Amino acid sequence: MSDTTEKGFDVKGEQGFIYSRLDDIINWVRANSIWPQPMGLACCAIELMAVGGSRFDIGRFGMEVMRFSPRQSDCMIVSGTVTYKMAGAVKRIYDQMAAPKWVIAMGACASSGGMFRSYSTLQGVDKIIPVDVYVAGCPTRPEALLDALVRLQGKIRTEHSTKELFSRSRYC
Repeated sequence: MSDTTEKGFDVKGEQGFIYSRLDDIINWVRANSIWPQPMGLACCAIELMAVGGSRFDIGRFGMEVMRFSPRQSDCMIVSGTVTYKMAGAVKRIYDQMAAPKWVIAMGACASSGGMFRSYSTLQGVDKIIPVDVYVAGCPTRPEALLDALVRLQGKIRTEHSTKELFSRSRYC
């Protein structure tokens, strides 16, 4: 090996610099370190718990840190039937989450009220909070939730993060 290359890396040519856009770096970090806030309200919560197990292993995608504190999480996974009695608590927890934050509606009940067309059931969690990814099914399979998390990662990678950061700044 010559003295200018070390294991395929041209030391003198590149001089240890990596060039990228700030948006790409911020989005890469955000997409690969999602901390979910589980909102297990009904039977879909069992499938949500299965994703954390060894068979499906949500840790492969950098999301194994389930946070039960809204101030430490950035992705709320609403799984199950949202009743009007519970809707206020779901909205309050969402409001306590720090920005940026994302929401996944898991299952037919969270997405559209499911089979429950009654006075006590909210017909979709998107009536009270914005939803980024919907997961179909009753009950939703753990593989479908993993697919939704990968889709959310793709969505995060295309956001304009620096524009949002600097628009909130007092210097802009």
